Amino acid sequence: MFLTISTTGTPERPATDLGFLLHKHPDKAQAFSTSYGKAHVVYPEADAERCTAALLLEVDAVALVRRGKGKGRGGAPDAALAQYVNDRPYAASSLLAVALSAVFSSAMRGVCTARPERAGQPLPLRVEVPALPARGGPDLVRNLFAPLGWTVTAEPVALDAEFPDWGDSRYVGLVLESETLTLAEALRHLYVLLPVLDDAKHYWVASDEVDKLLRAGEGWLPAHPEQKLITSRYLSRRWSLTREAMERLELVRLAEADDSEVEEIDNAVEAETETEEKPTPLAVQRRDAIVDALKTSGAARVLDLGCGQGQLVQALLKDTRFTEIVGTDVSMRALTIAGRRLKLDRMGERQASRVQLFQSSLAYTDNRLKGYDAAVLSEVIEHLDLPRLPALEYAVFGAARPRTVVVTTPNVEYNVRWETLPAGHVRHGDHRFEWTRAEFGEWAAKVAQRHGYDVEFVPVGPDDPEVGPPTQMAVFRMTTAKEEKAA
Repeated sequence: MFLTISTTGTPERPATDLGFLLHKHPDKAQAFSTSYGKAHVVYPEADAERCTAALLLEVDAVALVRRGKGKGRGGAPDAALAQYVNDRPYAASSLLAVALSAVFSSAMRGVCTARPERAGQPLPLRVEVPALPARGGPDLVRNLFAPLGWTVTAEPVALDAEFPDWGDSRYVGLVLESETLTLAEALRHLYVLLPVLDDAKHYWVASDEVDKLLRAGEGWLPAHPEQKLITSRYLSRRWSLTREAMERLELVRLAEADDSEVEEIDNAVEAETETEEKPTPLAVQRRDAIVDALKTSGAARVLDLGCGQGQLVQALLKDTRFTEIVGTDVSMRALTIAGRRLKLDRMGERQASRVQLFQSSLAYTDNRLKGYDAAVLSEVIEHLDLPRLPALEYAVFGAARPRTVVVTTPNVEYNVRWETLPAGHVRHGDHRFEWTRAEFGEWAAKVAQRHGYDVEFVPVGPDDPEVGPPTQMAVFRMTTAKEEKAA
């Protein structure tokens, strides 16, 4: 994907001020990593009379598919040829808009400490996008950009120049020119309208996209004649988000018409006087849910298998009903950190007698794990390759056989709600897989049936009506007959 921004100047106001406004030096070629590839900023020309900044985005389409759709990596495999053969490498889309926002974030906000007076002044600007998908053709391109003060040239790209009878493709070569806009305004126009013209977003559209749209559309979107189309397409035609955005835009329009602030218009409900509490971190919610399950089971002697840095062991030590707590991990480094967290070297004798840490691998049976009331596998199973899960299953449920086993794992369906997680990615680089609720339920049910346990599923974190909770927890309890036989 390729985009250039050019301006002209004079010796008194040189065009190279563009480098200050973009926060990118004209004499340097710079590269920036993004979730979708690598963005490069170069200046093909830079002197007092004319300066051009070019943004080149290299999209790694194959890596996107492999990371996001590969078998056992957070999603079902998708062998469709379109996943590998598409226009992502060259056609401007939402990926280029994301790169614009990431690479030129300060410029988009109109921030320039080196040339503050220039940041708020209109510039003679020329923007070129050689390949722009335009679902609606050149007419729609003009309808979107012309009301914003641009002189628009949108030339259709032929499907094949040697066969003109085939007609035009859905792409246009776009040239925008203006002398009345600031650089920040120009970047915000591009940020919103590039994905609108493509009529697609290559990442999950969540509720925070409404805020992004309103921030980038401040000052121009409320009065735009194509406001409804822009809002709908930008939000991927999600009706609930589109309605929310339209309502908020109408408030802005009414406030501007009344020459007042939005807060003065939207004052039907008094503001909360109490300070809003910060949400409890998911890791804390998960530990609380595990401790509650262990309390309900009546367990006194507990195994934390794959204890990591000892956070759960530390939480269990605070409750005297847990008389013996054992933390195991295959990583000695993790056990060392856990020991420092627990302050084992300074712990009183009575407290120290309740806790033990030792190295153990869940891929093998370990006689030291037998005879405990309960075992916890918190965010552990997803770190194993799928072919090794049967070994873990036997080591815990077949050999150690605690009366209660608590297993937590990420719910991959909820990943679309994490705004910082690119579409299709797993939550941690070491996760070998992440399961849907159905996949986790199927695995847990088979494990319970094979080893004589009943299983109950408990949501952890906010239970989204569409995608479920962020963490799914299964509580296995040994059936009465098996428990009596073991006794």
